[in-house]
This record gives sequence, structure tokens and C-alpha cells, in this order.
Amino acid sequence: MLLGEWSKNEVILLCMIGLAIVIALLLPRKLTKEIAILSWLWGLASGLVFDFTIGGGIIDFYTVNDSPHYELFDGLYYVLFAPFGYFFIYFYEALHISKYTFIYYILTWTLIGMGMNWVFITSDIIAFQNEFTITYSFSVFLLIQTITALAYEQLKKVRQYMAT
Repeated sequence: MLLGEWSKNEVILLCMIGLAIVIALLLPRKLTKEIAILSWLWGLASGLVFDFTIGGGIIDFYTVNDSPHYELFDGLYYVLFAPFGYFFIYFYEALHISKYTFIYYILTWTLIGMGMNWVFITSDIIAFQNEFTITYSFSVFLLIQTITALAYEQLKKVRQYMAT
């Protein structure tokens, strides 16, 4: 594929992936290697699960990029979920989220997800269909952020137990 054949959404997607990876690499190390890898994988997996159920999969509420068929850049769109999983866990640790700040953290990341959703829509990376609107995304982000944080809390408890 020649540079001239790339559309706006593909260029924006590549820039976002590059920026996310550079930021992740520049951040000071706060997570163990295992937790870092797990957070990248969790970001990718949780994004794929929701996208293949409510996105272009079972329910089909939106399309990715400029085609209803899967292409290389659809895969790159999914790759972008991985660094966000890392950032979520990284800042969870860096900010020392407690039971008192938990809900604020979840709501903040839900709003970040909504913001990214808006960027994806305005960049033509995703297009809603079948009467789905961005407001419905709020509950999706709220659910996945809560599950992620609760799972991470359980993982920390298991690691503490194993260390004793």
C-alpha cells in the first residue's frame, strides 16, 4: 500500500499507536514485568471482546475504519487497546488508588474512554450504526474499567498472599 492510498483514519490511527507506545516506553517503570505484560494483554483482550460483540460482531453497532470488511488497519485499531490497558493499571499504581478514590478513578477513565470514542468517531475510525450513540458507550466503558480495577485488586491480593 502506497502512502497516497492511506485515508485520514489510517494515518491518525498509526499516529495514535505510535504516540501511545512512545509514552508507555518513556514512563518510569512502576509495574513488574509480569503485571505490565498482563495489562497490555488485558487491554487488547477486553477491547476485542467488546468490539466483537457490540462492534462489528454479534450485535453490529459500529464499523471500524472505512469498510465493513476486516482489513489490516482494523487489526491496528485493536492493537491500540493494549497500551490503554497498560496506562489504566500503570496510573492505578502510580496514583495509589484506594477504596476512597476508586470510583473517581473509574469515572475518570470512563470519561477518557468516551473522549477516545469521540476522537475515533470524528476521525472516521469508527462509525456508529443501528441507532447506537456515543452515550451508550458510557456504560460499556464503566463496566470494563470497573471489571479491570476489581480484577487487578484481586490479583494484588493473590500476589501478596503468595509472597507471604
